[in-house]
Amino acid sequence: MPTDCISYQNSGYFSPLMNDYLNQKEPTQSLYNRFPNLENFEEQIKEKKENFNGNGNNNFNTKRAVLVTALKNQYSNIPTSDLTKQNIEALASANTFTVTTGHQLNLFSGPLYFLYKIISTINLTTELKAKYPDYNFVPVYWMATEDHDFEEINYFSFKGKKFHWNRESTGPVGRLSTEGLDNFLEIFALEIGSSANAKTIKKLFEDSYVKHDNLADATRYLANALFGALGLVILDADDQNLKRNFIPYIKEELLYQTSFKMVTETIEKLKNYFVQVNPREINLFYIEDNLRERIILDNGIYKVNHTKIEFTESEILELLESNPEKFSPNVIMRPLYQEVILPNLCYIGGGGEIAYWFELKSFFASAKVTFPILLLRNSVLLATEKQNKKADKLNLTWSDLFSKQASLINRITQKLSDFPIDFTEQKEALKKQFEKLLELANQTDKSFLGAVKAQETKQTKGLETLEKRLLIAQKRKFHDELQRIIDLQNELFPNQSLQERQANFSEFYLENGERLIPQIMSQLKPLEQNFNIITF
Repeated sequence: MPTDCISYQNSGYFSPLMNDYLNQKEPTQSLYNRFPNLENFEEQIKEKKENFNGNGNNNFNTKRAVLVTALKNQYSNIPTSDLTKQNIEALASANTFTVTTGHQLNLFSGPLYFLYKIISTINLTTELKAKYPDYNFVPVYWMATEDHDFEEINYFSFKGKKFHWNRESTGPVGRLSTEGLDNFLEIFALEIGSSANAKTIKKLFEDSYVKHDNLADATRYLANALFGALGLVILDADDQNLKRNFIPYIKEELLYQTSFKMVTETIEKLKNYFVQVNPREINLFYIEDNLRERIILDNGIYKVNHTKIEFTESEILELLESNPEKFSPNVIMRPLYQEVILPNLCYIGGGGEIAYWFELKSFFASAKVTFPILLLRNSVLLATEKQNKKADKLNLTWSDLFSKQASLINRITQKLSDFPIDFTEQKEALKKQFEKLLELANQTDKSFLGAVKAQETKQTKGLETLEKRLLIAQKRKFHDELQRIIDLQNELFPNQSLQERQANFSEFYLENGERLIPQIMSQLKPLEQNFNIITF
């Protein structure tokens, strides 16, 4: 194959908003703080240092000390690498900053891009340390433990087959019991065989999900087992003391609904794009172990949706002071919470995530919190040598394989055909003939105009029908070769979608074992705007 990457903009899998962002076009330029290149981190560090550390040591010590204590507590029951321990301790220093990615608690890590988010984050901290050696940079994985949409995370795909965890869930998913996953794992184990790599996968998933009581602990163990040696720090922000630092912002939201006002204004700038999320009047949930419901303000009373729980203003503010852990930010408020409790420089996410961050810049400004650099995570297509050779034999480029299937097959059919299937020339000739007939009708009897136009439409449609029938006939003629192309593309793009959104990493670990993650890491450069193709 002639290349091992394709630009995001040319891949056909990114939205117009993301393409305009990557090309630094308006109106996106007003929606972010700094564009993600290595040089721009110098000013980002200065701004965040002043904003997060504050002018007084007390502010800095309190915020960082709470963060370090929370992390130490969360790591108290799992094996922790020396590098992760060093990174946690380093967060107490005013010269330490984080690069953060976030992800749902998908079962068994969910789709492949779980790996790519974290690898992008670790690799960027390495680049930053080389460029700015006077500072420390810590990669953070923010677990979305407070989400409650269990249907989004209760399955994963392995070799085209979906494995569902069927159970009820109503509260924050991080607190969800892992009871019953031992039976689920037994079913999955039958699919992967008994090779050495299969045994490693089974043990990893068993140690993660069977030996831990809830989904947050299970996911932390899994991510730590995969990336702990590389210094990854995993954070569960469903923590009373961390939320205590967020109390002023929760209070502002309850009393003045600032986020709704600011985000609604910003959305107007995005009117020509798909809007990722729309704000609520109050962008907070009330949570307990089996409950996460929206807080609604109704005639001066704060009500918890779908329950009988309600508070006066003074009651809810009193609850906030005593039990901040009962308040959970939604998708609009979560990014602010992240940037308040972390000395963060950059958020790394997928296109959908970056799109909703674009809605938040003015809200951050009103809250006087530094808006992070936004970086589109690395995207990857994993291919085998055998698939690579097939593509070469079929004379396909990666650009071809990234094309939509119908378009690709039409183009290849026309390329294979001994004669042109495109009737553009004939349609142009027909158009000129009817232009003359219309001119003649205008000069003689205008009642003929309708008949002439109707005849033009009829004959043009006739040519289009002939063109389609000829294309179908040629597809039948070249069926075998076209089917090989379809089969190869379907292998690389399951369900005609991105592999990274469909397959679980275990499918590739089964074949490649411990070399899988190091080889991916060695080839990904987070600040380059390329969709990488990695061949094993």
